Amino acid sequence: MAKLESKFQTELKKELREMFPGCIVIKLDPNEIQGIPDLLILWGNQWAVLECKRSAKATQRPNQPYYVNLLNEMSFSAFIYPENKEEILNELQSTFGPIR
Repeated sequence: MAKLESKFQTELKKELREMFPGCIVIKLDPNEIQGIPDLLILWGNQWAVLECKRSAKATQRPNQPYYVNLLNEMSFSAFIYPENKEEILNELQSTFGPIR
């Protein structure tokens, strides 16, 4: 059974803080902009956003693909779920560069 999205997101935030020491992880407000990704990661002069899903089969809400694609053109953005977590975190680490 897939874990709840909120539990996955809480564990992911902890892992991001360990992976990128000193980063700031902010939960974005979906009521502000419908479809905006869940998490903003600020690290040094770089940023990324991640849209968390409980599983690869979870439904995408309206506008989520639009914002994930738009923000990926600006920096780094992706859908992340347990099945692709390691791949996405590796891509994020490559984008951010070596740990400082």
